[in-house]
Amino acid sequence: MAQVKRIRRNVSGILVLDKPRGLTSNAALQKVRWLLNAEKAGHTGSLDPLATGVLPLCFGEATKFSQYLLDADKGYETLMQLGVITSTGDAEGEVLERREVTVGRPELEALLPRFRGEIKQIPPMYSALKRDGQPLYKLARAGEVVEREARSVTITRLELLACENSQARLSVACSKGTYIRTLVEDLGQLLGCGAHVAELRRTQAGPFDLAQAVSLEALEQAHAEGGAEALDRFLLPEDSGLQHWPLLQLSEHSAYYWLHGQPVRAPEAPKFGMVRVQDHTGRFIGIGEVSDDGRIAPRRLIRSE
Repeated sequence: MAQVKRIRRNVSGILVLDKPRGLTSNAALQKVRWLLNAEKAGHTGSLDPLATGVLPLCFGEATKFSQYLLDADKGYETLMQLGVITSTGDAEGEVLERREVTVGRPELEALLPRFRGEIKQIPPMYSALKRDGQPLYKLARAGEVVEREARSVTITRLELLACENSQARLSVACSKGTYIRTLVEDLGQLLGCGAHVAELRRTQAGPFDLAQAVSLEALEQAHAEGGAEALDRFLLPEDSGLQHWPLLQLSEHSAYYWLHGQPVRAPEAPKFGMVRVQDHTGRFIGIGEVSDDGRIAPRRLIRSE
């Protein structure tokens, strides 16, 4: 019997998932996409399978703005296991070495200021960064270790929340591209006992935090009770990740030309930078950039129904 092709829905918006432990970000995305029966979907940067927490998922027209969430700052809480070094820098790796832990809260707190502000990090081998088209984690699984260039990242908050029984809980706010596994391993090396990430929870991604996040179990229950449409209430507006950008409202005349790809002038426009744009009814219609002549050039447009 021929398989009937599933007709997907044209839904748009951002759903903030509280990703469960053990799922890849893509597996979580595909699961939620199936529950929503959404035509188009994308996530905003991967979380390790070990990690839980805030994972903004973009659907429909919102996928056009996922890059700006990918570039956003992040927040984490991590449980640092002292005295155990693993192959991956986290609890999923093979234990390479165990060392006695003779340090505690005072020694760890004394190190933290060295990791605040702009620092250099060498990305771990078990990462999605590519070398000659191959992800580093694939090379690592094959037993290869390649030289990685140190990269600049910024840690704006690094606090010790608790420290007992050879474990320490840290709160971190950082720029994109920061590896918490590398931070924990570097701290462990300086302490002399080694360390790895036992738990990792993302608490914030750009403007989104755990208060807005919905669990996979809640989505599955809503789907069981009301089908795909029941999940629409969890969708945030397409521009909800860009609320810190200036907002411009165009007249009906200007919006028409702007939506046809033409730069327009707008009162109260900033002198430079990116802006969110609404039409005369208050509907979000895309993002633009202020050009040298003061006009608003369209960069990404929302497709009209």
